[in-house]
Amino acid sequence: MGIQERKERERERRRQQIIVAAKRVFSDKGFNKSTMEDIAQEAELSPGTLYLYFKNKEELYASLSLRILQYLLISLDHVGTQEDQSPEAKLDAMIRAMYDVYEFDPLIIINMFHLQSSETLKNLSSEFLSEIEILSKKAISAMAAIFQEGTEKGVFIDKHPVALADVFWSIFSGVVLWEASKKTFNPEKDFLKITLEAAFDIFKRGLIIHRD
Repeated sequence: MGIQERKERERERRRQQIIVAAKRVFSDKGFNKSTMEDIAQEAELSPGTLYLYFKNKEELYASLSLRILQYLLISLDHVGTQEDQSPEAKLDAMIRAMYDVYEFDPLIIINMFHLQSSETLKNLSSEFLSEIEILSKKAISAMAAIFQEGTEKGVFIDKHPVALADVFWSIFSGVVLWEASKKTFNPEKDFLKITLEAAFDIFKRGLIIHRD
C-alpha cells in the first residue's frame, strides 16, 4: 500500500469516527442542543480536527442523511431490476424496502426528513447540497420508473410517474415524522408500523386498476 493510499484510508477512518460520534450526540441531545465541542469530545478528538472534515454541525447532520439515501437507492435499484416480477410485486417490494430503510436506522431517517424540511440546508456547502440533491433525484427516479412500468402495462392508474413517486415518498416521510412527534409526548406508544401499513394499503388500492 502506497503512502497516499494509506493517508486516504486514515482520513476516511477518521471521518467515520466523527460521524459515529455525531450520531450518538445528536441522539442524546438533539440537533439544536448539540455542539461541535460535544461531538469532538465524544470522538476523542480536538474541535479543530472536526473542522478539517466538516464545515459545521449542519454538514455532520447532513452526512447521516447521505448514508441513508445511498442505502435507499441500492434497495430501489434492486427492486427495479427484477424483470420477472409484475408491477404489483414490484410495488410490494418497494413498500418492503421502505420498512427496511427505516429499520436500517430510524434515527437517521428521521434526521433526514427534518433536515430536508428545515433551514439547515442553507448552511451546507454546495458539495453537500449537490450530493443530497443527486441522491434524492435518483431515488425518486427509481420509484417513478416502477410506477411508469405499471402504468404502461395497464396495471396502475394513468398519472405522471414522478407525481406518484412524490406521493409515495410523502406518505412515507409524513407518517414517520408524525409518529416520531407523537412519541415525544408518549414514548411508550409506537403506532408507526400499523399506520404505515394502513397508508400504503390505501395508496395501493387507489393505484391499481381493478377490473370486474
